[in-house]
Amino acid sequence: MTQFVRSPVNTGAGLSLGMAVRALLRRAIDTYRDDAQAAEWLQHHLTRFDEPLRLAIAGKVKAGKSTLLNALVGEDLAPTDAGECTRLVTWYQDGHAPSVTMFPLHGGTPRPLRIHRGAHGLRIDLNGTPTDAVERLVVTWPSTSLRATTLIDTPGIGSLSVDTSARTTQFLTPEDSPTAADAVLYLMRHLHATDVGFLESFHDQGVARAAPVNTIAVLSRADEIGVGRIDALLSARRIAARYRSDDKLRGLCQTVVAVAGLLAHTGRTMRQNEYLALAALAAMPAAELEPLLLSTDRFVRPDRPSSPTPEMRAHLLDRFGMFGLRLSTMLIHQGVADPGQLATELVRRSGLDELRQVLAAQFTERRDLLKARSALIAIDLVLRREPRPSAAPIAADVERILAGAHEFAELQLLSDLRGRVLKPPREQVDEAERLLGGDGGSPYRRLGLEPGADPEAMRAAALDALGRWRRRAESPLSTRAIADAARVVVRSCEGILAALPR
Repeated sequence: MTQFVRSPVNTGAGLSLGMAVRALLRRAIDTYRDDAQAAEWLQHHLTRFDEPLRLAIAGKVKAGKSTLLNALVGEDLAPTDAGECTRLVTWYQDGHAPSVTMFPLHGGTPRPLRIHRGAHGLRIDLNGTPTDAVERLVVTWPSTSLRATTLIDTPGIGSLSVDTSARTTQFLTPEDSPTAADAVLYLMRHLHATDVGFLESFHDQGVARAAPVNTIAVLSRADEIGVGRIDALLSARRIAARYRSDDKLRGLCQTVVAVAGLLAHTGRTMRQNEYLALAALAAMPAAELEPLLLSTDRFVRPDRPSSPTPEMRAHLLDRFGMFGLRLSTMLIHQGVADPGQLATELVRRSGLDELRQVLAAQFTERRDLLKARSALIAIDLVLRREPRPSAAPIAADVERILAGAHEFAELQLLSDLRGRVLKPPREQVDEAERLLGGDGGSPYRRLGLEPGADPEAMRAAALDALGRWRRRAESPLSTRAIADAARVVVRSCEGILAALPR
């Protein structure tokens, strides 16, 4: 992430926000070295700076959380059936060898568990431990997809079990501490009042806690929109675009992306025998194939053609769904001639590539900012719980960082614009959000240009935006609130210019 300003804390000249917050954490650890619990808590957040980004996946029951997690990893890890482990918060992180560790509630000793691979993800044996005695599971798995991001699968919100729903709520919205996740993917099949209510529950108006920057909504199971028609994903993308323009939702999350999770997961894990079975289906005469693809009941009936077998057809239905079967046979008819090509096309059409691009732009580029935000909340918590005279300078520096770090000013203004606290003309809102990093923090994204844009073109665009927003900041027709907002955008434009190559 490009850092645009220098921190005002007294930790030396030229420190970025991340470096300044690290230095502040070290000072706080030294100040509370006689308090083991506080020092350990602060050390945890210092160590967290060097860890991968933590991305939690949340949503209502049957929203497709585990399926999307598997698609992002590219392996069958998270259980997708209704086993006891789906009722637990489960972390998936990169490591040298597969292992699972159970962390009991109330600080018990972590214990390794036995695992094996099943047809629907990992099978984890809790050794008779009741789920209500488990805080979390941590799955370590060698995976390039997990090196930069640790994925956290959470139980479904709105579960018939109150305790199961409460686990996710407590994890994402703890009452007296920052959440363990740096960012959140919130999955929904359609936008309901319960979805808005949950998003509101972890949206705090405080500068350091501004939530829209670390939340992306996913219109999951997008292939089911339009009852599985072949154009279902186009309909889903139109609905997602409509949600993105909704003022209420814009104030609660960064953006909305439509993804067919099952299609993405199957595309990333497709096997040779599945392709051969699909090719056999596609080779059938249209008069036989089309009735077969009308419904799930027809597709798996045993009196249908023997190739593929009824068992293989049931397997294909489980892995692809009716939409995936219709799309795959259509693509093979159109000339997709090998498993790799079909898998690539399924992933592309699923919306997974778009989601991964959004994750990179919104979260990966903001990694240090998101971690600094959590660390400042953690320091503030210790200061409020255990005030002492020697910590007064640290409290003052926390306030100075929040007031002076331009990154947080950008977050606050983004929140105000998306929550319609400020209401400039729509075209000004769109440009301001982009310049503030609403579409990603890199200079070319802020300027609305393509990757690899010519530096001189970027400089010209930045100067043009700088002049425009300076005029708005200085205009006598601007209200004080709009002028203050324009000055924040001006500072962002200056930061863009400073970040461009000379």
